[in-house]
Parts: sequence; C-alpha cells; structure tokens
Amino acid sequence: MNILETPSDRLLEAVRSLLAAKGHLTTDEIAERIRITDGGSPAQGARMVARAWTDPDYKALMLRDGTMAAEAMAIPMRGLPPLGVLEDTEAVHNLVVCTLCSCYPRAVLGYPPFWFKSAAYRARAVRDPRGLLGEWGTVLPVGQKLRVVDSTADYRWMVLPRRPAGTEGWSAEQLAAIVREGDMIGVTIPTAG
Repeated sequence: MNILETPSDRLLEAVRSLLAAKGHLTTDEIAERIRITDGGSPAQGARMVARAWTDPDYKALMLRDGTMAAEAMAIPMRGLPPLGVLEDTEAVHNLVVCTLCSCYPRAVLGYPPFWFKSAAYRARAVRDPRGLLGEWGTVLPVGQKLRVVDSTADYRWMVLPRRPAGTEGWSAEQLAAIVREGDMIGVTIPTAG
C-alpha cells in the first residue's frame, strides 16, 4: 500500500475496476470523463457568455439548448445532465442554487465554489435571496423580479447575464475576461471596469 493512498482512494479504484470488469465502462472512458471534469472551469462558461453577447444565432441556441451550445464551443457534455441557460433581462434576474447538495454544471463552470455547497448559501438563496445578493454587493433595480432556480441531479443551470454598458465593440476575448463565476450563478453582475 502506498503511504499516501487513503481507504477512499482504494475504494474508488475498486469501483473503477469493477465497472470496467462488468463492461459498463472502459478504463479509457473513465479516464476521459475525469479529464473532461477536470477541464471544466468558469473560463468555459465565460467563453459561452461572450459568444452569446456577440452572436445572436449562438445566443438563441444557448437559450434553446445549453448542452448543444456548450458542445458547439467544444465543451464535451456526453453523459452529463442537460444544461439549461437562464437569461437575465431588465425585467428578471436569475439566481441558481442547489437546495439539496451541490448540483453544478461542472463541464461548463468547473467545480462548484465552496460557498455554493454551503448550507448557509442554499438556505439563504431560497429564504432571503435579495438579502443574499446584497451581501455580494448586488443590488437589483426596484421592480426587477428575482427568480431563484434549483439546479438538480437531472438538470443543471447557468445564467446568461446581461451585457454591461460600455462594452460595445469589444472582442469576445475581452468580454470573456470580465465574466466571473458569480455572474453565471447570478450572485454578481458583470461590469465593464
């Protein structure tokens, strides 16, 4: 036994070996899924948002089928729950939460931040979402509806935030650089500066 190996490491390896031995997955398929999961990051989602801001056809695809939109950006989604995309508008701001655990679109946004998984965030997002946003410095205009959407094991969500004023003429790369993880969850709003 490797001194750095833990019982959970051994259990994980045993499960992988059993899946391969039973013919459910090959070791290559398991390695590929790990590579895809580890390759996810908020930068992936930011590229999607920036393209939606600059390409109306892509935006329409993203809002219709987030999974296909991710795949159009070479983000592998095979075997993952469907991805839904919620568009922020002048009338509606969206906030994503997973009330039961930490269901998160990992291929698009990477691993969930620690606070997304916390009981405090999950409860507060449902009980007092405007108060929660205020703690992030996000103050919504009077009259703007706040919709809280529950990400689940069966369906994952991300937010397409509104494009900030003052970014006209910016390249997709410049736009992607201002999109933060919180913007795609709905706790923050992107700014030009």
